[in-house]
Amino acid sequence: MVAKPTANSGFSYLLRGFALLKEPGIRLFVAIPLLVNIAIFSALIALTLGQFGQWLEALLAWLPSWLDFLRWILWPLMVILLLAMVMYLFSTVANLIAAPFNGLLAEKVEELVSGREVVARETIWQALRSFPRSIGRELKKLLYFAALALTAFLASLLIPPLAPAAPLLSFAVGAWLMAIEYCDYAMDNHGLSFKEARRRVMSQRGTAAGFGALVMAGTMVPILNLVIMPAAVCGGTLLWVERLNTQNAGRETGDAKGGRKSEV
Repeated sequence: MVAKPTANSGFSYLLRGFALLKEPGIRLFVAIPLLVNIAIFSALIALTLGQFGQWLEALLAWLPSWLDFLRWILWPLMVILLLAMVMYLFSTVANLIAAPFNGLLAEKVEELVSGREVVARETIWQALRSFPRSIGRELKKLLYFAALALTAFLASLLIPPLAPAAPLLSFAVGAWLMAIEYCDYAMDNHGLSFKEARRRVMSQRGTAAGFGALVMAGTMVPILNLVIMPAAVCGGTLLWVERLNTQNAGRETGDAKGGRKSEV
């Protein structure tokens, strides 16, 4: 079924992404990212299961002494911060390995919802051959993500009033990074630079932030985080097709003048 453009909130793009996972033409391309997610998540759980309590205590020890009286309030916020950090690391590693297959999934989703061919990876074999280039793109993202995360960390460290809000600031940064991450696959398929991809996402920052926030929250939920990556790729591709692709906007305007209704 081809979806028509609607006035969607950022949250709805992820929900619609989940709905696309069951489409017959998409299932095969969902399977590989899903298997990558399961393998990496299993390894991450084995690594962190016995360390979570120690990491939490280390985070709490990092708090300034003048905030000790707020320890009982900050404890759950620190749990959120630690979960966000661990799950973001999980997502980063998974996206690094699955990048070419996520690009292939984005290609097939765009072709399904737009009805137009996307000349990109085309097959699983071509996706495998594009792995070195995909890794290069992911490393660019990682440098940008690291700079943004470090800035947020230093701000919370050097500006005392921001310290209590550090977990929420970390979540907000993670949400923004998730939006860029999952919208970028479709834009990369069309040859857009990472700088231009960021500019496009920024042009729809309210919608993108809502989409990224729900993705970030989903990565922190056991079992759900196994399927969040392919669903987020689908949702980010829908966001590209309906809002970030300026050519689509021009095409829809032209179709309206010609008396035709464009379907996306």
